[in-house]
Amino acid sequence: MSALAFLGLPTWENFKPFIVTGLALGGVYAVSGVGMVVLYQTTGVLNLAFGAVGALGAFIAWEMINNTGLPTWVAILTCIGFGGVVTLTYGVIFGPPLAARDPLTKAVATLGLALILLGAMSWIWSDKARSLDLSTSNSGFEVNGVLVNWTQVIAMGFAVGLTIVTVIYLRYTRTGTAMRALADDREITATLGVPVRRVEASAWFVSGCVSGGAGLLLGNLVGLDAATLTFLVISSLAAALIARLNSVVVTLIAGLAVGLVNAMLAPILSVSEYRDMSPFIMATIALLWLSRKDIRVTGVR
Repeated sequence: MSALAFLGLPTWENFKPFIVTGLALGGVYAVSGVGMVVLYQTTGVLNLAFGAVGALGAFIAWEMINNTGLPTWVAILTCIGFGGVVTLTYGVIFGPPLAARDPLTKAVATLGLALILLGAMSWIWSDKARSLDLSTSNSGFEVNGVLVNWTQVIAMGFAVGLTIVTVIYLRYTRTGTAMRALADDREITATLGVPVRRVEASAWFVSGCVSGGAGLLLGNLVGLDAATLTFLVISSLAAALIARLNSVVVTLIAGLAVGLVNAMLAPILSVSEYRDMSPFIMATIALLWLSRKDIRVTGVR
């Protein structure tokens, strides 16, 4: 008998399946966090409706797959497109009035949208639990005795791929350069002839499409539950805060860490019921640690 078993703690064999699960969920958190960071850097809006938009898109995809007989790929594209259109519409209507508002007001405005969408989902699809079958979770391969399905692989690959594409896009394209300029100073960027409204609209649309993809992945990984998918934004926000709403690469790493830590606490019975607190704790510790430099600089000044 191992020392861990003697102390009543899980063994390495107990932890192995949760590593795969944690990395897959962390990939979804990272994807969502990257979408939130890019939108925040461009518009100054911290979109708390990110999870709700993806959740509603996932429910629509479920409806199409199960009740219309349409191919799965049509439902997937519809979910992603729905996320983009809803978020773009919100950004076009409410983005300009919110532009001069403080960050708290902007965040609360998107929270209202999240609650509206959550209420709609709870009203329309409240009769029973559902699972979103995209045919990617029914097959896979084995790694060191642990079954890995294709949804988990896609979640990780999507997170890494989206981060790489985002970094390249922001650094080497004209629109990406304009987005980075908006993050520095919106008014000066506008005076230089940059079409601010168009750049902001593109950020809203891309962020919405990412939310649709995240909703699909999470719905396939954990099932279709309106509250669970809506509050995906909590763990994603923790990852974005660890990155100080600035770096998409750090957001990727933080998202994977949040998902991994949360999953690895599940087999530890003494703390498993408190594991949903882990994103907040990790974000708080990271922010306190990272703010030490600011405090030291302020003290010197």
